[in-house]
Amino acid sequence: MENRHHHRHNYALKMELKKQVNIAAGLVSERFPSVSGIVIHMTYYREAATPVLMVRTINIYPTSYAYFKMDCMIKSCDGGGFDLTSVVANMVKTHAKVKKGSLVCNGNVDALPSGHASVDYETVIQYKRASKETP
Repeated sequence: MENRHHHRHNYALKMELKKQVNIAAGLVSERFPSVSGIVIHMTYYREAATPVLMVRTINIYPTSYAYFKMDCMIKSCDGGGFDLTSVVANMVKTHAKVKKGSLVCNGNVDALPSGHASVDYETVIQYKRASKETP
């Protein structure tokens, strides 16, 4: 019984930390005012006989938090994940619309080597149309 209480407490702390990180990241509309939407298509892979773990599409709106670090899907992974923050920031800076790439998880899992999971991603950004100023 006590172990379950400890687990619940740790989960609550983890969720509170995640909330604080999201708030610190700010909203997409604040960090990237020219962006009207972002879609990230991700395929998660693991080192296993069936390597595709999950296919996921994430829709990000101007009202979403500008936090682009996705958790590793391997349950016991500690400190890992896939951070697309620099990908998104560089795309906005150069006004790029599509970027494809791969990332490897560098987190720690007891029985697995570093690189135990990876993702292929395609990030698509839609920009607001430039409003024509009237003289």
